[in-house]
Amino acid sequence: MLFVVAVTGASGSIYARRLLEELKRSGHETFLLVSDEAKNVIKQENEDLHKFEELATRTFSEHDLDSPASSGSVKTAGMIVVPCSMKTVSSIAHGLAGNAITRAADVTLKEHRQLILVPRETPLSTIQLRNLLLVAEAGAIVLPAMPAFYTKPKSIDDMVNFIVGRVLDLLNVPHNLFQRWGETV
Repeated sequence: MLFVVAVTGASGSIYARRLLEELKRSGHETFLLVSDEAKNVIKQENEDLHKFEELATRTFSEHDLDSPASSGSVKTAGMIVVPCSMKTVSSIAHGLAGNAITRAADVTLKEHRQLILVPRETPLSTIQLRNLLLVAEAGAIVLPAMPAFYTKPKSIDDMVNFIVGRVLDLLNVPHNLFQRWGETV
């Protein structure tokens, strides 16, 4: 299956890298869309953009409006925006398809494919909450980057794995990233 993974300018690029690793490990293809601001955040968070690109099948910038992800005729299994900035949420909520990421999200919604947004922001303003409600009403799934603690995480990787595992669950991609509620070791 082919998934679109978009990385925007919110903190949490580690979630995107881990998702790309898992999708590649599972044998899935990915179109990676990276915003200009995401490139800055990736660098600030001591991640390597080249690693992201190596994990993806193909990579596009937010300026590549003619990327395959911008066309409804290109069959994808869904799109994940991780992390998803509030600017991106706002653009999607209001149908502002001004770059490759928001155009791909718009296409994903209009084609009734799964769109998962992983915002990493706190606290949230009333405007942000309304925009999140609008995208949910339009059919997107909002999966905030809120790790669980019943899994007894021992590291940042454990917390990242929980969020990425929840995304993979929604995509029906099997994984063993965390211990589920009620499971024993």
